Amino acid sequence: MSEPATVLTGCLTPEGLAPIDKTGLEGLIAKGKENPQAIKTLKCKTVAEGKFRHANYIRDLEPYIVDEPPALLGDDTAPNPSEASLAALGSCVAVGLHANAVARGWTVQKLELELEGDLNITAVWGTGDTSEKPVGFTDVRIKVDMEAEGISKEEVDGLIQHVVQWSPVFNTFSRPVNMVAETV
Repeated sequence: MSEPATVLTGCLTPEGLAPIDKTGLEGLIAKGKENPQAIKTLKCKTVAEGKFRHANYIRDLEPYIVDEPPALLGDDTAPNPSEASLAALGSCVAVGLHANAVARGWTVQKLELELEGDLNITAVWGTGDTSEKPVGFTDVRIKVDMEAEGISKEEVDGLIQHVVQWSPVFNTFSRPVNMVAETV
């Protein structure tokens, strides 16, 4: 019986992480090079469910729940918005690391990221201390624990630098983004 061409990337095999489909990856690479100006619009509908719990509807997936911890008057049923943004950042960087490792012919045994972000929460969504201070994360640290067969720490460090240069979520965190908020 042959192995499926694509398997979930979070699954461990005796060799390490289950591989992603290299032929499919090569197809994505070629498609990106064919139309380098392509823009994809992603959508999310956020619906308040009560207190600070929100259901986020993305594509046809089950709702992605975001809440606040008790210290911020929530029910602690899910990550808060800032934690969810760290999860998105970590996942985006991890996807980039895995895809680029496969494109380079690396076999990944382990891929884990730890993220920390510092933010001042005393403004309490604009209702608390609103004196001059940065709003949002001021510092974010990503620690990557990646092991690939026969690959040195220096090569992994180079891969990390390449990936953060091209990560959509990393770049969203690190540069200004045009944003609009308005009533419908």
